Amino acid sequence: MVFTSGCFDLLHVGHVRSLEQARSLGDRLIVGVNADARVRELKGPERPLVPARQRAEVIAGLACVDWVVTFGEPTPRRSLAELAPDVYAKGGDWPLAVLREQDLPEDFSGEVRRLRQIPGTRTTLLVERIRANPAPPPRRPTRGDRRRS
Repeated sequence: MVFTSGCFDLLHVGHVRSLEQARSLGDRLIVGVNADARVRELKGPERPLVPARQRAEVIAGLACVDWVVTFGEPTPRRSLAELAPDVYAKGGDWPLAVLREQDLPEDFSGEVRRLRQIPGTRTTLLVERIRANPAPPPRRPTRGDRRRS
């Protein structure tokens, strides 16, 4: 069994590839989704963009995911202690030493694996790009837009 976790605020190809890679490390994949309050602590007051229940439902809809749990603690330590997975997999932007120190329960006997990073696919980058290039205002209909009956 493999466990991984994250905010998964706007699902993108980096998330999907990481989850597929995590799933390849075992027979079952459990994904921990950070609760809304925790995402605000990590990402700022304007996040999450999508509520935890909806983020969890989207993650659960992926073929590589077997179960989803939400957690509000600063780290998935409690989830790891309760589930006792064989592998704890986390994004490649997390140093192994930090994962071992912050996330793991003292008696964790599983393997810790870093997943590869997919450059340019972070949700924060997507949000920044959207804010920098807002959609133009809707165009008002003209007479030529009307259909004749």
